[in-house]
Order: sequence, then C-alpha cells, then structure tokens
Amino acid sequence: MKKAIFSLCLFTLLLTACGQTTPPAAPALQKISLPVGYIPNIQFAPLYVAMENGYFRNAGLDVSIDYSFETDAMALVGADRLQFATVSGEQVLQARAQQLPIVYVNSWYKDYPVGIVSLKTAGISTPADLKGKTIGVPVLSGASYIGLRALLYAGGLTEQDVTLSVIGFNQVEALIAGQVDAAVVYIAHEPVQLRSRGFEVNLIKVSDYLQLVSNGLVTNETTLRQHPDLVSAMTKAIQQGVAYAAAHPEEAYEISKKYVENLSQADPVVQKAILADSIQLWQTAKPGYSDPAGWDNMLRVLQDMKLLKQPLDPASAYTNQFNQ
Repeated sequence: MKKAIFSLCLFTLLLTACGQTTPPAAPALQKISLPVGYIPNIQFAPLYVAMENGYFRNAGLDVSIDYSFETDAMALVGADRLQFATVSGEQVLQARAQQLPIVYVNSWYKDYPVGIVSLKTAGISTPADLKGKTIGVPVLSGASYIGLRALLYAGGLTEQDVTLSVIGFNQVEALIAGQVDAAVVYIAHEPVQLRSRGFEVNLIKVSDYLQLVSNGLVTNETTLRQHPDLVSAMTKAIQQGVAYAAAHPEEAYEISKKYVENLSQADPVVQKAILADSIQLWQTAKPGYSDPAGWDNMLRVLQDMKLLKQPLDPASAYTNQFNQ
C-alpha cells in the first residue's frame, strides 16, 4: 500500500514538473485590414510574399487585403478606424487639405507608375502630340487623372486641348477598337498586354517628365504618435516583401497564384512580364524613402489643377523616420 502511494506521488510530481516546461502561448497577432484600391493583381506580389513568407506574422501582424473600391480609405485612416492604407501621394495632400491627419510613411514605387499609351500607328510619342486627340481615362480622379494632367502640363496643354473619355479599366479594348487615340494606364500593365497581342505601342511615362509621389503606405498621426513600433513593423514587413519579390520573381509569381483568382489560367508570359516591369518601378537604393522634390512637384500639380486652393506644407504629409 505504501509502495502504491509512493508511486502515485512520484507520478504526480513528474506530471507537475513536465507541466512547468510547457512554453507560454504565443502572443495574439494584431489584425490589420489594408485597403489597396484595386482588384487582386500581380502588382501586389510584395504583399502576397510578405503574407506567405511570414514577414507580417513575424512582426506580430495578421494582415488581410481589402480590395473593395467603395472603401474610403483616407476617411477611415484619418478617423483612426483603420491604421493603414496604400495610396498615392496626391491623395495624401488632398486629405490633409481636408484636415485629415494622414501621414505617408513608406514609399513602395521608385517611379510614378502612370503613363499614356497609344498604338504606334497613331504617331503619339510626346505629350505635345496629344493635342486634339481623344484620351481614355479610367476615372476622373486618383493617380491616373493626376498623371494625365501632369503630362498635359508637360506638353503645354490643358484639358480643353484634348477630348477625355471615361472608359473604366478597359484601356486595352478601347485602344484596339479605335474608341480612343490614347489611354492613361499603369505602365507595367496595359502596354505589356498590348504587345502580347502583337501591337506596337508608344508609351509616355509621367516619370520621364516629372517626379511625383507614387504608391505607398500611409497611417494617421495618432498611430504614428502612440504606436511607432506598429508603424515600424508594418513598413519593415512590406519592404521585406518588396525586396524578396524583386530578387525572386519566379517564386513571387507562384506565391501570387494563391491570392489572385484565375492567375493560374492567365498567360504566364504576360503576367511574368507585368511582374518584371513592376519590379523595375519598385527598385531603389533607398527602400521606402520619400524624396521631398516629389512632394513639392505633386503640390504644384494639384495647385495648378485647382484641387488645392489653400496653403499646405508638404513636409507635414510624410516622414522618413522608418526608412533609414
């Protein structure tokens, strides 16, 4: 009997000792919803890589991408209902002009990714050649519209010198059908599609004429002030995703299949070419860095368009503290 009691006690002690070596539960990941303002697309490969390779998770983040067009990302981030969004520079300046405390914290693209494409037979190779032409534009707002106005300005033109046609994101079809003479596009996307169908094209890039602030990560002043570690974690994870996708495009392409519906059925030659052109837009010697000259140019373009009427200090719209 005593032997049985001793054995039971020893077994209990062993269980207790084993219990003491159980590792503590991992801390819960912070959920982040990230609006990107477009449909699932290979251009977001860095985000897919950051999710798949655990860069967000290792930073303590559980990131989901919000593709919904109806989401007013600037208003939600400005009201601190969302902590982050990806937008281009003109949206930041316009938001701050409306007293929304938006701050741009991480540049994704080295060059402004907007341009105007035309079939080579149209003979449009410079901004000045757009005079008298019909130009298709997805919408009369956002980066596409700003890029259009910047190129018209570079050619000494105004909207009165051209005919604008709002065509949505059907630039390739509109050009092939002869509906428009030229179209405002994402320069790593539609030109590749046109060439893949056998068309020779001319592409006028905004970045060849003017340095503007392109797509990047924004937050709000409250998050920036109260949770700088969160902002640092988010920017670092995205920069890791950009760097890895650029260095390993084949792997980034395969990862993107999991997140982009029908990518597996799409023409891999075309989609890989879009990714390759996108990588050219991302690569920079200073990852995440915002160039003050780009912000000054963006402010001037918006003022010329009468979209900003009051004085605004562009230096308040961005920070490079997380991009050293």
